[in-house]
Amino acid sequence: MHSYIKRHKQSSASWDIPTLCAAYNWPTGLPGGGVIAIVELGGGWNSSDVAAAFASMSQPTPVIRDISVDGTVNAPGGDADGEVALDIQVAAASYFMATGSPATIYIYWAKDIATAVRAATADGCDVCSISWGADEAVWGVAAAVDMEAAAKAAANAGMVVLAASGDNDSSDGGPNPANVDVPASCPHVIGCGGTSKPHDGVETVWNNNPGQSTGEGTGGGYSTIFPTQAWQGLDPAGPSGRMVPDVSANADPMVGYEIVLNGQIEIVGGTSAVAPLYAGLFAALGKKLGFITPDLFLNPIGFNDITVGDNGAYTALPGPDPCTGLGSPVGTVIESIIAAKNKTS
Repeated sequence: MHSYIKRHKQSSASWDIPTLCAAYNWPTGLPGGGVIAIVELGGGWNSSDVAAAFASMSQPTPVIRDISVDGTVNAPGGDADGEVALDIQVAAASYFMATGSPATIYIYWAKDIATAVRAATADGCDVCSISWGADEAVWGVAAAVDMEAAAKAAANAGMVVLAASGDNDSSDGGPNPANVDVPASCPHVIGCGGTSKPHDGVETVWNNNPGQSTGEGTGGGYSTIFPTQAWQGLDPAGPSGRMVPDVSANADPMVGYEIVLNGQIEIVGGTSAVAPLYAGLFAALGKKLGFITPDLFLNPIGFNDITVGDNGAYTALPGPDPCTGLGSPVGTVIESIIAAKNKTS
């Protein structure tokens, strides 16, 4: 398993998190209340970075609780610290932008993602963000099916589960030009892909090596483990297998996210940023939303359709595609979609 974070040293085109949320039409004044679970397989965080990050955004610090699932603990000082910082800062800032209140975050430290998801489900968390994963071939069928079982149980208990789709274009770092990532390919996980969103101009598929399937860009494609999902409404004559991703947002490190790491501002990207961005929004929209992915596909107006670019094996097209799924968020419209769902459920 590895995390999905990409670093970039130039800051002229980067985004601070509140400004990016505003660019995606984040709703405001929501009651919130959802507890955000974040799965981490390594690294750590420290209170000084958290305090500095949220002071720079003029936001209160979130409430953070560390939970060791299997003896793994918060251990700052390694390469994965950037992943942990990104997850905390993006999820909590996203939540605050929608609610005006500090987020509550439980960090599940574990060696195994499915075990951590089960722990978060048992603790009653409302949203779970996962920025770690690997190609389906690395997982194997048995482990992938067990991951889906954990995600399905979580959804049935009311928890929304989100996972990054990968940062190595359509190959996902695997042996073929087209591979998808677990947990993102699990049907009860919302797979989160990446775009490149400049401050001005057209938002495109994130791929810093256009036309190549093994470069730096969003993962996406069709599962060889999980079948086609009817709720995605895809052409039955098209490729078989569950399509990944479902949704997307900015992930390009060239126009990346400003975070605080080791007391310094760093510019980072990767689909690692997308899962916590949506996690903060969904936690703000309410508690126990459950399996909302079919509702999102029934209402594509909640997303900016991305029709320019490719991730190697696949090219963006009008409508859902295996580059960016439904597209990037239109926050206020997603709010209305979830509100309508809650009225009828």
